[in-house]
Amino acid sequence: MSPLIHHYIAVEGPIGVGKTSLAELLAGRLGARSLLEAAEENPFLKEFYGDMRRYAFQTQLYFLLNRYRQQQELLQTHLFRQRLISDYLFAKDRIFAYVTLDDNELALYEKLAPLLEVRVPKPDLVIYLQADVETLLRRIGQRGKPYEAHLERLYLEDVVAAYNHFFFHYTETPLLVVNTSEIDFVKRKEDLDDLIRQLEEMKAGTQYYVPLGS
Repeated sequence: MSPLIHHYIAVEGPIGVGKTSLAELLAGRLGARSLLEAAEENPFLKEFYGDMRRYAFQTQLYFLLNRYRQQQELLQTHLFRQRLISDYLFAKDRIFAYVTLDDNELALYEKLAPLLEVRVPKPDLVIYLQADVETLLRRIGQRGKPYEAHLERLYLEDVVAAYNHFFFHYTETPLLVVNTSEIDFVKRKEDLDDLIRQLEEMKAGTQYYVPLGS
């Protein structure tokens, strides 16, 4: 089976795993356009981290509609003619919805989300970045975003579990699973070089990245 041509690559993973950093690095190396989610623009995000139960639905709805708007702008301006690297998969919205929303809110969410999902283009390849919770907490602390300062460990554990469950059952596109706990694409060029070689050899189905020297 020949390697696939990946015109649209989405990088995914839990909070602090390095999605945006890798997306930007790949875009630079592959001569692609980057599509980055501006999470900080969500006006409810700061309040959400202070009181998750109270602000979960507003935060989730804003993310859903904003992600949908980004995807529709891509289609309308024909930007898919250029290779594209995104730091999110539209389906991630559902992962967080099931972690943060109560039953009544989730019922409302499920009436709206499917109407939007069918109109969103699917990537040719998804890169799922993993890391253990301790590594994620350290990276979140290092990036120093004030609204993340009080992020609860239990919430992060729930997010990691939800991501693992989602991608364990994911079959919509080719999937490359990468555990980043012991590698650093930003500081070690050889790690990025090795990942790009893996991308160039990707075929259909799910594959697991084995770091250089393992």
